[in-house]
Amino acid sequence: MDAGRGALPEPGTRTVLVTGASSGIGAATARLLAGRGTTVVLVARRAGRLDDVLAECRPTSPASFRWAADLGEPAAAAVLATDIWDAVGGLDVVVHNAGIPLRRPVHHLTMADVERALRVNFLSPVAMTLALLPHMVQRGRGVVVNVSSLGGRLGVATEAAYCASKFALAGWSEAVAADLAGSGVRVRLVLPGAIDTEIWDQPDNDPPVYRGPLTPPEEVAGGIADCIDSDRFEHYLPDMKAIAEFKTADVDAYLEGVRAMAAGTLDPGSLPRPGERS
Repeated sequence: MDAGRGALPEPGTRTVLVTGASSGIGAATARLLAGRGTTVVLVARRAGRLDDVLAECRPTSPASFRWAADLGEPAAAAVLATDIWDAVGGLDVVVHNAGIPLRRPVHHLTMADVERALRVNFLSPVAMTLALLPHMVQRGRGVVVNVSSLGGRLGVATEAAYCASKFALAGWSEAVAADLAGSGVRVRLVLPGAIDTEIWDQPDNDPPVYRGPLTPPEEVAGGIADCIDSDRFEHYLPDMKAIAEFKTADVDAYLEGVRAMAAGTLDPGSLPRPGERS
């Protein structure tokens, strides 16, 4: 529900909806955009956490507000998107960032597990996009930012459900970007790597097989803010595109590396470094 509106946005002020805004990348993105004078609409399940983020946004973005909602049901997410559009008089940008991990070996997954990951990570962003696109296309402008994952380009051990949802979001983003060419509505795909957020320590998840360094969410937030006005479709944050290119060049060698990582025997020096190209 709406936490209460502040002042009305100034004419010409950009309004951005950010899902998953109660922590991690979403909260960092909301704070950064608000600091630039953007009106932000914060959406996440945890009302108390949203209030904390909103309090940090309001001094530089007084018209910002929050909307507490569970995005686990795509039909409800679509209604939410339309309600927010109507409440703010239109959105300039939507950042689909909300997501959940589901980390366990595939033989320990149930169909309900997989469906839950798909609903939150893929189907709800799709439902919200479909609800908003007619308004954006009619107006002739808008930006849809889909936050997938490096796991949307790479299959990772114990992450089958999560990777499936993020691969789906990446493929959807590419096709939608092609469909919307010339409409004035742009699509941007963000592929974060290993980021220092709560995703690594969630109930009902196995420990991650990845044990390397983590990038601060503020770095990803800066990339998201920049990609809104970028001419490029795809944004690896940090730049780990070399790993995806390595996989494409030799998927069997990549899978050997994934198995070695899961077994704890991978030599990190054998992998391409950020910014390198295979």
